[in-house]
Amino acid sequence: MTVQIPAERFHAADGVEDWRCLYHLVSAYFPTGSLSVGIALVDEMGRLAVGDEREHLNVDLRHAGVTVSLSRRDISLARRISAAARALGIPADPTAVQLINITLDALSTDVLPFWQALLGYRPIGDDYLADPARRGPGFGLQPMEAVRPHRNRMHLDIAVAHDQAEGRIAAALAAGGRVVSDAHAPMWWVLADPEGNEACIATWLGRE
Repeated sequence: MTVQIPAERFHAADGVEDWRCLYHLVSAYFPTGSLSVGIALVDEMGRLAVGDEREHLNVDLRHAGVTVSLSRRDISLARRISAAARALGIPADPTAVQLINITLDALSTDVLPFWQALLGYRPIGDDYLADPARRGPGFGLQPMEAVRPHRNRMHLDIAVAHDQAEGRIAAALAAGGRVVSDAHAPMWWVLADPEGNEACIATWLGRE
């Protein structure tokens, strides 16, 4: 099992300004502008990560940039990756990181095997599924005590950088949305579109 340091401790460290905690991950985005520059950065990361650090490193390489996620809040590795990016002249864009989960309101966790079979995901605990290839969003169950026929039972949870949450909410409100509840803020806010379909904006703040 991965031993995590608190998110607050990670963000208090020097040299990790490029990174943001998103639930259990820390992520950074480096806009490269070309595939060749991105490949050079990924090659450096492959060289920098040693031993079990490689197990916690996940890289998404695209033409426009590289998203890096660490499933362990590893200050040392995050610093080394940021230093490698700076050496290549690649700035970070902390506003571009996010993590999306699909959440289903369910009366029982007995429905989880169905979704596991349907998605081809692997279970983490008794109420959450993860994509083994780390490509798709996570899938989780949220308990409810009674059927709510007049409310959607599935919604998106969007974890964003803690310093981007208010901006993301403001953009959603400007686009016609509304805040349903801020009772758990800054851990999460419940928002709804003009038709009442709900989604949550979440941060790491208040979770530890």
